[in-house]
Amino acid sequence: MTDLVTRAQLVLLARTLHVPFERVAHLEKLGAQRLHELQQSISGKLFDQHAPVFERISSLVPIIPLGISLPIVQRVVPPTMTGRAAGAVGVLHRKKAVDALTRLTVAYAADCAPYLDPRTVGQLADDAPPAPVIEIVNELLRRRDYITAGPFLAYATPELIRAVEDGVPDDEGLIRSAAYAYSGEHISAIVRQLVDGDSDRIPRLLRTVIDGSKELRLAALSVFARCTPDVISDVGAILFATAPPSAIADLITTYLGAGATADLLRFLGRLSPPSLTRLALNPVTGDIAEDLVAAVDGSSDIALWRGVLEPLARTPEGVRRRAGARLAQLDTSTVIMLPAIAQAARLWGPLLWILAATDVDIQARFGEVWAAHTRLDPDVLERRIADQRLDSLLATLTATLRILR
Repeated sequence: MTDLVTRAQLVLLARTLHVPFERVAHLEKLGAQRLHELQQSISGKLFDQHAPVFERISSLVPIIPLGISLPIVQRVVPPTMTGRAAGAVGVLHRKKAVDALTRLTVAYAADCAPYLDPRTVGQLADDAPPAPVIEIVNELLRRRDYITAGPFLAYATPELIRAVEDGVPDDEGLIRSAAYAYSGEHISAIVRQLVDGDSDRIPRLLRTVIDGSKELRLAALSVFARCTPDVISDVGAILFATAPPSAIADLITTYLGAGATADLLRFLGRLSPPSLTRLALNPVTGDIAEDLVAAVDGSSDIALWRGVLEPLARTPEGVRRRAGARLAQLDTSTVIMLPAIAQAARLWGPLLWILAATDVDIQARFGEVWAAHTRLDPDVLERRIADQRLDSLLATLTATLRILR
């Protein structure tokens, strides 16, 4: 399956071009970052093409009072035209644009919102009072127009984020809209407010996700996996404290079945130690241990490896034995990378705890490969092992490395 963020950017690109999703699906190979840049570039050029016309319209703004023009506009001008013209008005007459926003009916403003220049949305978010923006967001969510609502959240100021917590009650709509906001920084700021705010919103929001559809669950994963490590840790702590193990297992099964393993691993890798322990003791982790290991074969992405090794290192010995055996079966090039990954991501501890549960033939396999293809210093490895007090359990690994080195 396409990466969740990449898919969201494809949906936005298709909407910008007014074509079916299938027409742009082949562009998924560009990745989320390039698709986002492409969509922003195309959107900007489309609006800039009509800039002279919109600027002429904008020149009338200082002449005709809004109290006279806006009632007429709402009766006779299509929202498509008003939304597109609003960009020029917003750039040249910022105060007038904010005043107009407060005078428009919520329904008409929501009709116009899909046609706004995204650059104008950010400006409105900076200048406008939160109340009318929140009303428009709520109307967009009522219509389930999550693609349009997403940019409003992406440009949210701290004041607007606080207003979202208090004024946007639709948990599902909030999650689905945030999935279309590209910036992980902005998403993280919103989720942080929901974690720290007085409304105690996150437990309710997580319950909505657990009880929701597959699509909602995937949207939530896309949102949470892009948050900063501290936010993921806090959200995870609430999730594991409030959801029963069966619900956690059901979520994980949904994500793996939908091909969202990478996003899941990015989330799992940033869980707090107590949450990781709860995850490790959940029966589902034993069921999927070998699948998680297989998912990172050939990958050098530290975030993915962290999501595999951190939870598996805390599992019972039998699970660690199977996970270690599966590690040994990965492509030789992947096995060669492991010491460098463990060093770069400070994952020696988790890796060694997994290997400590393996049989001697598995340890010998790692020792042989690392001796032949890496510069791993046996003394350094032995110090790492001693730090974990695993000397006796990893004797075959260290002996093989020393003999063959």
